[in-house]
Amino acid sequence: MTRPWIDLVRNSRLLTSLYSEVPSLEAVRIRSVHLDWRGPSLTLRLDLSSFPDNLPADLLWPGHDTLQIHIKFLAIDRVTFSGLPRSLVDISFSPMGEDRVSVVATEGAGGFSFTASSDLIVGHVASFVRAGDGSDAGPRRFLSRLDARLFTSLPDVCERTFYERI
Repeated sequence: MTRPWIDLVRNSRLLTSLYSEVPSLEAVRIRSVHLDWRGPSLTLRLDLSSFPDNLPADLLWPGHDTLQIHIKFLAIDRVTFSGLPRSLVDISFSPMGEDRVSVVATEGAGGFSFTASSDLIVGHVASFVRAGDGSDAGPRRFLSRLDARLFTSLPDVCERTFYERI
């Protein structure tokens, strides 16, 4: 039996404190994929499939309906893309020995896969209102005090301190 993905997260308290039951990574929207040759690492920015039921009052904003996170995978290898997903994807994990996992994201004919360390990191947790067209532009509230001080909306893709560090 495969362990829930949250069991692989080094700093899982970030999410377990927000949810009675952390949602699976099924039917999630991947917003960006960041590859970094130093590491090498891969970071997914994605919208979880459900909104938290234990969100702190300082993160609650009227109308917010989506929680977005970054998941960083370390020591990646064997990255393959068969088209970029354009809708909701299912992300699955398969153990590959003591400290490695195979990660597969599938959506219709598109998707990608890679292997990584089984030690994941979550960061840049934020709530926002998903626009009618599904976009994630607009104001957001970040869980991290540093993120909240630096950003009130999604930073531009060239903002290295946001996209390369968790």
